[in-house]
Amino acid sequence: MTASIGRDELQGKLDRGDHFRLVEVLAEDSFRRAHLPGAINLPPNQVHDRAKEILDDRNEEIVVYCGSSACPASAEAARDLERQGYTHVRRYAGGKSDWTDAGLPTEQSPAMAASR
Repeated sequence: MTASIGRDELQGKLDRGDHFRLVEVLAEDSFRRAHLPGAINLPPNQVHDRAKEILDDRNEEIVVYCGSSACPASAEAARDLERQGYTHVRRYAGGKSDWTDAGLPTEQSPAMAASR
């Protein structure tokens, strides 16, 4: 069973600059519009095939999230990563909506920021 992480703990890790990989498992266009600071994108339909190329250290802490607590993509991605041998996977179940509802900052990809 995948361990979870809450918003306050995740924010603390980001504020301290802790070493971990934050992974948004939503479609690329959603990621480009807004994502949590420092996150990388691994769309849900690519987790199985691209994880090894994007997440090369199977012992590194990985935090996955998707759009909201109703979104199943982060739970599915976490299970897939664990099946692939990743040893320290955590899920931020509240997702992007929990983060933004709390007034916390997001980032845009440069292409989206330039088009505004």
